[in-house]
Amino acid sequence: MTFTVTDVPERERFEAHDEAGALAGVLTYQLTGGIIAYTHTKVDPQFEGQGVGSALARAAMDDARGKGRTVVPICPFLSGWLEKHPEYEAIVARSTRKVK
Repeated sequence: MTFTVTDVPERERFEAHDEAGALAGVLTYQLTGGIIAYTHTKVDPQFEGQGVGSALARAAMDDARGKGRTVVPICPFLSGWLEKHPEYEAIVARSTRKVK
């Protein structure tokens, strides 16, 4: 199955739709200047295991890279996805600082 992912800035999220137009999943974000924090990925149960989360992650990361944004991956799904896709490392905010 093919999914189409689009940015819906007025709702601060990317949406994935199947070929029939059904909403398959969303990836929410918060944008502040040149920094975008991806906060949550949700896939409708009927579409789980079909690549919706990966399609959302790739579209969101490609969009951020294309717009020169720095990504803060708050969402656990996206964080895990990024571990498998080092090609995006240059735009991901990382810190080794300990918080006390």
